[in-house]
Amino acid sequence: MKEDKASWVEFFKWLRSRGLDGVKLIVGDKCLGMLEAVGEVFPEAKYQRCTVHFYRNVFSVVPRSKIKTVSMKLKAIYSSESKEAALRKAAEVAAELREMKLKEAAKKVEESIEETLTYMDFPTEHWLKIRTNNMIERMNREIRRRTRVVGTFPDGYSALMLVCARLRHVAGTQWGSKTYMSMKHFAEMAAEAAS
Repeated sequence: MKEDKASWVEFFKWLRSRGLDGVKLIVGDKCLGMLEAVGEVFPEAKYQRCTVHFYRNVFSVVPRSKIKTVSMKLKAIYSSESKEAALRKAAEVAAELREMKLKEAAKKVEESIEETLTYMDFPTEHWLKIRTNNMIERMNREIRRRTRVVGTFPDGYSALMLVCARLRHVAGTQWGSKTYMSMKHFAEMAAEAAS
């Protein structure tokens, strides 16, 4: 799939046509085409930038010798108990990064931190599960690993069959056997907002 807006709009409309409704949050890696499409197809949905991708973006402008220190500072932001506390901590971290002569890293924190904290607008019970899209990334990595082992496929259908078999297995064992998130927390949040 291409990463442009038209491709994402088409994909989101296809999901809608299959019955997807009531989307409250979309988690992604700051693909601009996806961001534009979200507003068009799911205007009521909020956007959460994947925190893992955000870390990688910050680390891309940090010397290797300072990554561990910067990582601990970023983790302090996300261990905050509220969005307001996280934003205050982010301002402190940005100032500390400037003192460390990491101006580009500080700029990335200042410009992007808010979109990485959208998950804090949702029930705390779900925070760990909605602040990143790593579960999907792990699945993609596993599919790539399995297709590399095979090497060459006789045709596209055999590759598709391997991928589908893996997805069916995961859906039936890991995803199908337990509830990923309890929707009662969302109902409670909606009831509080209504009162």
